[in-house]
Amino acid sequence: MKAAARANRTRAKIHGTAERPRLSVNFSNLHITAQIIDDDKKVTLAYATTVGKKLSGSKTEKAAVVGKEIAEKAKAAKVKKVVFDRGSKIYAGRMSALADAARKEGLEF
Repeated sequence: MKAAARANRTRAKIHGTAERPRLSVNFSNLHITAQIIDDDKKVTLAYATTVGKKLSGSKTEKAAVVGKEIAEKAKAAKVKKVVFDRGSKIYAGRMSALADAARKEGLEF
Protein backbone atom coordinates (compact mmCIF):
# COMPACT_ATOMS: atom_id res chain seq x y z
CA MET A 1 0.00 0.00 0.00
CA LYS A 2 2.92 2.33 0.58
CA ALA A 3 3.96 2.19 -3.08
CA ALA A 4 0.43 3.05 -4.23
CA ALA A 5 0.26 5.96 -1.81
CA ARG A 6 3.65 7.22 -3.00
CA ALA A 7 2.55 6.92 -6.66
CA ASN A 8 -0.67 8.84 -5.95
CA ARG A 9 1.24 11.54 -4.10
CA THR A 10 3.67 11.91 -7.00
CA ARG A 11 0.97 11.94 -9.68
CA ALA A 12 -1.16 14.47 -7.80
CA LYS A 13 1.55 17.06 -8.44
CA ILE A 14 2.20 16.07 -12.08
CA HIS A 15 -0.04 16.89 -15.03
CA GLY A 16 0.93 16.64 -18.68
CA THR A 17 -0.15 19.42 -21.03
CA ALA A 18 0.25 19.93 -24.77
CA GLU A 19 3.38 22.04 -24.17
CA ARG A 20 4.89 19.67 -21.56
CA PRO A 21 3.39 16.19 -21.73
CA ARG A 22 4.04 13.61 -19.01
CA LEU A 23 6.73 10.95 -19.42
CA SER A 24 5.37 7.99 -17.47
CA VAL A 25 7.71 5.08 -16.73
CA ASN A 26 6.74 1.59 -15.58
CA PHE A 27 9.00 -1.30 -14.59
CA SER A 28 7.63 -4.84 -14.32
CA ASN A 29 9.59 -7.93 -13.37
CA LEU A 30 10.39 -8.61 -17.03
CA HIS A 31 9.85 -5.43 -19.04
CA ILE A 32 10.25 -1.66 -19.09
CA THR A 33 7.67 0.69 -20.59
CA ALA A 34 7.72 4.46 -21.15
CA GLN A 35 4.90 6.64 -22.50
CA ILE A 36 4.59 10.32 -23.29
CA ILE A 37 1.03 11.36 -22.41
CA ASP A 38 -0.97 14.55 -22.94
CA ASP A 39 -3.33 14.48 -19.94
CA ASP A 40 -5.50 17.32 -21.23
CA LYS A 41 -6.46 15.41 -24.39
CA LYS A 42 -5.97 11.99 -22.78
CA VAL A 43 -3.74 10.88 -25.68
CA THR A 44 -0.50 8.90 -25.76
CA LEU A 45 1.95 10.74 -28.02
CA ALA A 46 4.84 8.25 -27.96
CA TYR A 47 5.41 4.77 -26.54
CA ALA A 48 8.52 2.61 -26.08
CA THR A 49 8.88 -0.79 -24.46
CA THR A 50 11.06 -3.89 -24.24
CA VAL A 51 8.09 -6.20 -24.90
CA GLY A 52 8.67 -8.25 -28.05
CA LYS A 53 12.32 -7.23 -28.42
CA LYS A 54 15.31 -9.51 -28.12
CA LEU A 55 17.48 -7.31 -25.90
CA SER A 56 20.40 -8.70 -23.95
CA GLY A 57 22.02 -7.24 -20.89
CA SER A 58 20.86 -6.08 -17.50
CA LYS A 59 17.60 -4.26 -16.83
CA THR A 60 19.58 -1.05 -16.37
CA GLU A 61 20.98 -1.41 -19.89
CA LYS A 62 17.49 -2.18 -21.23
CA ALA A 63 16.15 0.93 -19.46
CA ALA A 64 18.79 3.02 -21.25
CA VAL A 65 17.67 1.57 -24.60
CA VAL A 66 14.03 2.43 -23.82
CA GLY A 67 15.08 5.95 -22.75
CA LYS A 68 16.87 6.50 -26.04
CA GLU A 69 13.95 5.10 -28.04
CA ILE A 70 11.32 7.23 -26.26
CA ALA A 71 13.39 10.36 -26.84
CA GLU A 72 13.65 9.58 -30.57
CA LYS A 73 9.90 8.98 -30.79
CA ALA A 74 9.28 12.22 -28.87
CA LYS A 75 11.32 14.11 -31.47
CA ALA A 76 9.19 12.55 -34.20
CA ALA A 77 6.06 13.71 -32.32
CA LYS A 78 7.63 17.21 -32.00
CA VAL A 79 7.91 17.02 -28.21
CA LYS A 80 11.01 18.62 -26.66
CA LYS A 81 10.06 19.13 -23.00
CA VAL A 82 8.28 16.69 -20.71
CA VAL A 83 7.32 16.31 -17.06
CA PHE A 84 8.94 13.20 -15.57
CA ASP A 85 6.51 10.83 -13.82
CA ARG A 86 8.46 8.19 -11.92
CA GLY A 87 5.37 6.80 -10.16
CA SER A 88 6.25 5.02 -6.93
CA LYS A 89 9.86 4.31 -7.93
CA ILE A 90 12.79 6.21 -6.48
CA TYR A 91 15.08 8.08 -8.87
CA ALA A 92 18.04 5.68 -8.89
CA GLY A 93 19.38 2.76 -10.87
CA ARG A 94 17.11 1.87 -13.79
CA MET A 95 15.05 5.04 -13.48
CA SER A 96 18.18 7.17 -13.60
CA ALA A 97 19.57 5.22 -16.57
CA LEU A 98 16.36 5.72 -18.55
CA ALA A 99 16.24 9.44 -17.75
CA ASP A 100 19.92 9.99 -18.57
CA ALA A 101 19.57 8.22 -21.93
CA ALA A 102 16.50 10.32 -22.78
CA ARG A 103 18.31 13.53 -21.83
CA LYS A 104 21.33 12.53 -23.91
CA GLU A 105 19.04 12.26 -26.97
CA GLY A 106 17.74 15.80 -26.38
CA LEU A 107 14.59 15.36 -24.27
CA GLU A 108 14.31 18.07 -21.58
CA PHE A 109 12.86 17.53 -18.09
